[in-house]
Amino acid sequence: MSTASCPNGTTSCQNCRMNPLCLPLALQVSDMGKLDVVIERGKPLQRRETVFFVGDSYQGVYAVRSGAVKAAITNADGTEQITGFYLPGEIFGWDGLAEGRHTNTATALETTAICAIPADRMDELSVTLPDLRRHFMQLMSRELAVDQQMLALLSKSSAEQRVAALLVSISNRLARQKLSPTRFRLPMSRAEIGNYLGLTVETISRVFGRFQQKQLIAADKRDITLLALEQLQTLSSDSD
Repeated sequence: MSTASCPNGTTSCQNCRMNPLCLPLALQVSDMGKLDVVIERGKPLQRRETVFFVGDSYQGVYAVRSGAVKAAITNADGTEQITGFYLPGEIFGWDGLAEGRHTNTATALETTAICAIPADRMDELSVTLPDLRRHFMQLMSRELAVDQQMLALLSKSSAEQRVAALLVSISNRLARQKLSPTRFRLPMSRAEIGNYLGLTVETISRVFGRFQQKQLIAADKRDITLLALEQLQTLSSDSD
């Protein structure tokens, strides 16, 4: 199980700025001490370093502290299909819970720090910390809802709607971190965006160009400024 240290050099959940996202607000300081004993931390992952491969046995779940992670499956022809992106404060690895083996491969998109919660210890914590169990259920439910929304988006929406929806999703997730929802750096390449959205790299580039012409965004390579967030939200939810 690959693990990573806190980006700020601490080894305490209490001092980590991500804990409001990873952990329930009702969790007491003394309870966080129980978590600190359980959570595994190690060296940061480098870009393209893998957390787990498809088929690996389920060892637990992982929280992103800094950086970003992509989840992907390998199609029958050997090509990669990206199934999700995980940003700081988000937990991944649930895909291995049902059958005891991961159905995705999780890979760092850039230098990434993660924390690992071993499965056997997570079961113990769920009994002693019921607030934590409920919070994990909420996180799983949120991920399922996002997956369902993305399936609906890919089946019906135009290229512009798909790209707008991804930008709005990233904006919303950064807002939960108390970070700027309108200025950020994309951790994934345009090729990875296209792979995730079912579009070609050329289409992604054209959509970004149209968004800039319409003054919806300003883009400098991976640095993005959302100039008209409300319009992007409207576009991403428009069924026409």
